[in-house]
Amino acid sequence: MARAAVSNAERRRTRQIAVGDVLIGGGAPVSVQSMTTTKTADVDATLSQIYALAAAGADLVRCTCNEQAAAEGLARIIPRSPVPIIADIHFHHEMALAALEAGVQGLRLNPGNLRKPEEIKLVASEARDRGVPIRIGVNAGSLHPELYKRFGGATPEALVESARMELAYFEEVGFEDVKISVKASTVPLMIEAYRLASETFDHPLHLGVTEAGPPPSGLVKATAGIATLLAEGIGDTIRYSLTADPVEEARAGRQLLEAMGLRERKGLDLIACPSCGRAEIDVIGVAKEAQAALEEKNLPIQVAVMGCVVNGPGEAREADLGIAAGRRRGHLFIKGQIVRVVPEDEMVSALVAEAERLVAEGIEARLAAADSSAAEEAEADRRALFEAKGEDANASEERVELIRKTIAEER
Repeated sequence: MARAAVSNAERRRTRQIAVGDVLIGGGAPVSVQSMTTTKTADVDATLSQIYALAAAGADLVRCTCNEQAAAEGLARIIPRSPVPIIADIHFHHEMALAALEAGVQGLRLNPGNLRKPEEIKLVASEARDRGVPIRIGVNAGSLHPELYKRFGGATPEALVESARMELAYFEEVGFEDVKISVKASTVPLMIEAYRLASETFDHPLHLGVTEAGPPPSGLVKATAGIATLLAEGIGDTIRYSLTADPVEEARAGRQLLEAMGLRERKGLDLIACPSCGRAEIDVIGVAKEAQAALEEKNLPIQVAVMGCVVNGPGEAREADLGIAAGRRRGHLFIKGQIVRVVPEDEMVSALVAEAERLVAEGIEARLAAADSSAAEEAEADRRALFEAKGEDANASEERVELIRKTIAEER
């Protein structure tokens, strides 16, 4: 079942801003962002992707605004979007002004590309008057040439200085609704830049490893950077920058926050054993089949698929629901307690059916509805398999006895 997020007491406290109805910083839940890959002028295609991103867990979606047609598209997209829209601006300040006219709830400016102080201050003034926040989106690959020269390359200090310079322009016109990112494609550089930014600014930070690449390596890089910082209490909103369908970005971001206890679980969390010589089934195949079937139902529970009944229910006792194989049967358990035994070829269908009942009725009701003979049948299967395939488990018990004997002798 869905679990509450962990306490935010140890998170770095920042100012709070609002992007539409999504609060960022100031103790608000860490939010997930992604970006559309469609042409923003193609309203229907962009909206379709926005809805898919929202369904996958995105709280905010960024769309490029690089031409007039894109700005006009935003004007048609925003009233129909399920989440707040941020306009991505690079070289032309007039596109930022047009996006504001379109009604965007946020802007992202790259200070390495939009460099004229008067244009920057004009955009900030317009955003201030409309109550629209701006992200200062620093990127190690597009710093101002003077910063590369001054700091000898894209260093953490150079990235933070770029953000500081932009922030100074905003302060000149009294604009404070700001979040900051200091992204790099190199994970150690990204981590150090954000650590320095967290010491320098009290504005909320948007985390990301830019240009992380395609999965699985891109997922690994992005997770390494983002999770490290979140574990240190740094970060108020995140984005996975993957060379993939952006839905994968939103899904990964949501799953990371749920895994770290920073967001309440909205979807499936499937865990599975890595398989071993005791496995009675194709664990990988069953896990994939179960994940596909359960994700389609969009149930907010943790489900375990275990290869054998010898240790499976015990090892996965914290899972809301699980199933373990044994002697051509599936042992269905809730919070480690066996509730029924089903034929092996019905394992996935039984798991899905029980998951739906669990969400609808609750854990206590489903435990009360357990088959009275299920625990006894499962124990018989467990003992039989333990004797047949539990050599390593038997050996561990022998080692326990040796430990006890050794300690007793030394006392």
